Amino acid sequence: MHSISLAAAVGIALALSACGKKEEAPAPTVAPAPPPVTAEVAPPPAPEGVSFAGLTLGTAVDAEQKISAPATTFAPTDMIYAAVATNGAAPNAAIVARWTYGDGQLVDESDESIAPTGPATTTFHIAKPDGWPVGKYKVDISIDGNPVASQEFEVK
Repeated sequence: MHSISLAAAVGIALALSACGKKEEAPAPTVAPAPPPVTAEVAPPPAPEGVSFAGLTLGTAVDAEQKISAPATTFAPTDMIYAAVATNGAAPNAAIVARWTYGDGQLVDESDESIAPTGPATTTFHIAKPDGWPVGKYKVDISIDGNPVASQEFEVK
């Protein structure tokens, strides 16, 4: 009888342990996160060529070749400067200043070759020690053969 009750106790214990035991579900596998997407940002394009930024006339220039005494009316003995401001970069660009008097009579034409790597100022000038005739004048500016500016001025 003792063996029956021992066998019954072992059977009950096994039955209870089997019923109460929960098998752990395997942990879900998580795929590794993909590396962050990095958009390749291209550097801004380099400016192509030289572009006109401004024209100023005057009677004096500073160390950076910019007009320090702007004017549009000049005395007959003044030296007359034209400062051409440009932006951009180019291995070679040609700026031409064409100065005329009255109905288009040529006073002077000069050109400068530049190789800017950014903003730049190119200065032209005309002078006549015995004096400019009184009247209306004009300077026309072109860059690489393209007209970009025209400025009228007067000698009084």
